[in-house]
Amino acid sequence: LPPQERSVRLRRWYELMLENKDELARIITAENGKPLKEAQGEILYSASFLEWFAEEARRVYGDIIPASAKDRRILVLKQPVGVAAIITPWNFPSAMITRKVGAALAAGCTVVVKPAEDTPLSALALGELANQAGIPAGVYNVVPCSRQQTPAVGEVLCTDPLVAKVSFTGSTATGKILLKHAAGTVKRVSMELGGHAPFIVFDSADVDRAVAGALASKYRNSGQTCVCTNRFLVQRGIHDKFVEKFAKAIERELHVGSGFDAKTTQGPLINEKAVEKVERHINDAVSQGASIVTGGKRHSLGKNFFEPTLLSNVTTKMLCTQEETFGPLAPVIKFETEAEAIAIANAANVGLAGYFYSQDPAQIWRVAEQLEVGMVGVNEGIVSSVESPFGGIKQSGLGREGSKYGIDEYLEIKYVCFGGL
Repeated sequence: LPPQERSVRLRRWYELMLENKDELARIITAENGKPLKEAQGEILYSASFLEWFAEEARRVYGDIIPASAKDRRILVLKQPVGVAAIITPWNFPSAMITRKVGAALAAGCTVVVKPAEDTPLSALALGELANQAGIPAGVYNVVPCSRQQTPAVGEVLCTDPLVAKVSFTGSTATGKILLKHAAGTVKRVSMELGGHAPFIVFDSADVDRAVAGALASKYRNSGQTCVCTNRFLVQRGIHDKFVEKFAKAIERELHVGSGFDAKTTQGPLINEKAVEKVERHINDAVSQGASIVTGGKRHSLGKNFFEPTLLSNVTTKMLCTQEETFGPLAPVIKFETEAEAIAIANAANVGLAGYFYSQDPAQIWRVAEQLEVGMVGVNEGIVSSVESPFGGIKQSGLGREGSKYGIDEYLEIKYVCFGGL
């Protein structure tokens, strides 16, 4: 279809998502336990990518470059890469699809979506609305599969020569496996992999704002997002004040329960394995001298519910500061100098997001430029938006999603030399 028609149908898909936002949100909460208010927010965020790329579909511009020879013209065309395999995680089962698929369809590609085995219904619901929006049959395809079949399906999507592009969001370990599979046919790849986000609070920070940002950054989706803070670094001068206020905010504002309960802010973790990892990180830290300020154990509701937890007296030798927890655990490290904080933050082999709070303009410039991450929040705990490029550096991935850059991941650049003029 021509770009204008692709734009019209993507726009209609966006409108249908808004018309069905309550039903789509309930599916998310039923599938992954996310509080309904957060699920509703995800649907609006998810739909916004279809709106954004509906507009970008008409702005895929080529170039005419001045040639060195008078009888030649140099043209640059942008063309769709072809079939794109889209492999998505369970923590944002709608938004991680539309962020990729919106760009792919806007560029003129077709897609095969392999949703996470825990959350296939959101992908299928989007498929139903795509049909209603007039997306042609065979353009948006969904291949759900069991946990047992996931490795085999992933391998097929990455090795089949008919697939030209692979876009994956998930763990770094799985991303490396998919990269190896894709290398055999030299496919285009986009990888949004694991993070280990630092959250630095300097002595000059507004502590109340820092606590509010910490609460939002750490405990959204019960700590189960790729850009969630995993390590808090707080300078000695305000350390005790920050920890005290953070603990009070956790106890006052966070409520564990069913995602369908209106007062719930913390739903269950995705499965037992996730709960066990949080417990392992807490036990390891406590065994090495960390103190539990609040929380620290499974919630009285049982099953996969866990108390929002805050640890102090944490060191860089503990598991919770070496690995991504992906749960409601906030470990706090005390530091002395800016250089020390930067060194600790950059010691990780991943670099997705990072956050810091400071009111010193010179320090803000220095730290923003020195943090080895793809996205920096300065005095801000939530950085995701449809207009901004989402992605990481180091072992946090390749490429960017969303923003004006997102569609480039699904386009090939073709140079045409027109001679004999």
